[in-house]
Amino acid sequence: MEAGVVLLLMLFGVCHGVEHHCDGRQEGAQCYGALGGTVVLRLMDSASDIFKYQWFKKPIEILSGRKDRVVINVIKDRSTFTPSDGTFRINNLIRNDSCNYTLEIYDSKGLNIETRILQLTVQAPVSSVLLVSECLSQGEMRVSCSSEGGDSPQYSWTLDGHTLTDTQLLSGSKETNTITLRQEGKLFCSVSNHVSRVSEEEKISTCGFIFIDCLSNGTQIAQWVLAANNTLCIDPTTTSPTITTKEDWPIIAGVLSALLFLLVIVVVVFCTQKKKQNQKQKEEDDEQELTYADVRVFQRQGRQQMPQRDENEVEYGQVKFSEGPRRTVEPAEECVYAKVRRDR
Repeated sequence: MEAGVVLLLMLFGVCHGVEHHCDGRQEGAQCYGALGGTVVLRLMDSASDIFKYQWFKKPIEILSGRKDRVVINVIKDRSTFTPSDGTFRINNLIRNDSCNYTLEIYDSKGLNIETRILQLTVQAPVSSVLLVSECLSQGEMRVSCSSEGGDSPQYSWTLDGHTLTDTQLLSGSKETNTITLRQEGKLFCSVSNHVSRVSEEEKISTCGFIFIDCLSNGTQIAQWVLAANNTLCIDPTTTSPTITTKEDWPIIAGVLSALLFLLVIVVVVFCTQKKKQNQKQKEEDDEQELTYADVRVFQRQGRQQMPQRDENEVEYGQVKFSEGPRRTVEPAEECVYAKVRRDR
């Protein structure tokens, strides 16, 4: 993403003019401008107090003037000079603008009081970068970084955000466009010159190889082997070559979250079932309250003899059972009896 943004900015700059600034008030100043872009050169503090000045791309006099008045500007169609701050702006830079320029300053008597040389270099900016990788026989990876356009390109490499060191390289240099290494991670190639910088990234691996370092049958084995064909150090004591990377953590976190969610569901279901069973048991244990009706014993009157039965006849009233709230059952039930009256 970052490389894409930089590329778009560079392309935009090439199309619409990249502007670079340079302080040329010191002797031997090195200034750079992008081909097709703009360069702003600070030639002096101010021209207002200078009696006469001349700026040469020898033997051609490019610019000359007296104080606030510009006398000569041979490239005035694409340049402007501002006497108040001594800046000379050149637009639409071309290859021919690259040269050594000499500034000569004179006093009112015509004496040369100062001479300075400025070097201007116009470079084509780098517009794009292409990374090409290939696997070698022992898990090494050769990566080439090529740029489109760009004068005097310089190359730099980083792996996972850190500058690639020479010890990490099997061949090549971190300042060349082709390297060989055996590493995993995000590899960045940056191509730049004095007027542009563009980078490209690629995720690299060890091409299916793993590093074996173990003791097998009394022999120490330390070498790179193809994981698919590995028959070395496969006993249970072998350290697994698998390494959990940052990319694996989201997957692990998702699995743990799912397991935790299932555990919560199981606990909730168990508690619900347990509560229902307790309520059912409570209902079954509720006892019924028994209410006895009034019972009277009397002797029946009348002449007519009835079939032989017990001397006394007992008549029972209506017996009702009603539900009542559960209460503690005492060891001995308390019975309520009606008053019994016997008439002769």
